[in-house]
Amino acid sequence: MGVPVSQMWTVAKYVLGQRLRGVKRYPLVLMLEPLFRCNLACAGCGKIQYPGDILKQNLTPEQCFQAVDECGAPIVSIPGGEPLLHPQIDDIVRGLVARKKYIYLCTNAILLEKHLHRFEPSQYLSFSVHLDGPRHEHDVAVCREGVYDVAISAIKAAVAQGFRVTTNTTLYNNAEPQRLREMFDTLTEIGVEGMMISPGYQYEKAPDQEHFLIREQTESLFRRLLHKAKRSWVFNQSPVFLEFLRGNYELECTPWGNPTFNIFGWQKPCYLIQEGYVSSFQELMSDTVWENYGRKSGNSKCQDCMVHCGYEPTAVHETFNSWRGLWAAARTTLFGLKPLPELPVPSVPASVRLQTEPQLVALSSFQPAESTRTGD
Repeated sequence: MGVPVSQMWTVAKYVLGQRLRGVKRYPLVLMLEPLFRCNLACAGCGKIQYPGDILKQNLTPEQCFQAVDECGAPIVSIPGGEPLLHPQIDDIVRGLVARKKYIYLCTNAILLEKHLHRFEPSQYLSFSVHLDGPRHEHDVAVCREGVYDVAISAIKAAVAQGFRVTTNTTLYNNAEPQRLREMFDTLTEIGVEGMMISPGYQYEKAPDQEHFLIREQTESLFRRLLHKAKRSWVFNQSPVFLEFLRGNYELECTPWGNPTFNIFGWQKPCYLIQEGYVSSFQELMSDTVWENYGRKSGNSKCQDCMVHCGYEPTAVHETFNSWRGLWAAARTTLFGLKPLPELPVPSVPASVRLQTEPQLVALSSFQPAESTRTGD
């Protein structure tokens, strides 16, 4: 099972339409955050570090629909926090399906089996289950034992009931490629539609600041991870972006490609960097000085970022706007990823060098604040 043809056609038609109209900057995916509250306290995430009064707030369905209509992107990703903690998440999903938006509801899957009855299988809805590695690695990343097994059980239940299911894996500098390849086999066997993989971005509020990847580490890791990738593995991302992660294709960030809307408004400039909010999508697009972001800008926050939300829109644009991008996508689709020599693992300065196992033990004891654990 792969991404529905209707979704691929909708995105292609949308991108080509923007190109024909001469639109330089346009959104591809809206990152709709209806809440920050979560039932986990992952060490690499800073979302639940907000004060309790903020964590109790939700976007209303009407606010979500207004943002989606205003933005116009064909795909809506619903991260959080944990969206299944939102009391009206089923109403939000139904409203977006009615608008024929392709939805990726991002979840840690702790509550997924319990809430499956609130949703109906649709070509427009995919549950995107967060898995940061095999059992041990994932449970350490989310700072709670047993979550991996719960997620796998939920994936199987959702697939059995006819839902689209994808996975989302964020990788850090303690990732073991062979273990991840084994996880890809497992996810393929249980019927996930596609897998998304991306390097972690260094959130300033995240409790763990030592496991984020620098750019050279990202390219080395993904070359090892995707060396002789199996044809049975299906990745829920563009071939050009995968080549970029391996250092085989140069891309520049398009931060406007995945705009973010949450309880504060439209986040400037992107999902990963928080430098203020504006009240409308048009204001976000017109008032943000986009030249100040991306690697070429020299912005220190952007130098090591290779995350999908900044570069996947660039990869899609490149696919439809250059013969090189189109050929790269076609070649990978037809013949798989091109074999590349493995890059040596870059040395890390002593100030951030990891002693992985002791770090993992320490992180495994990290527990979420009581005010964020609603709905365990």
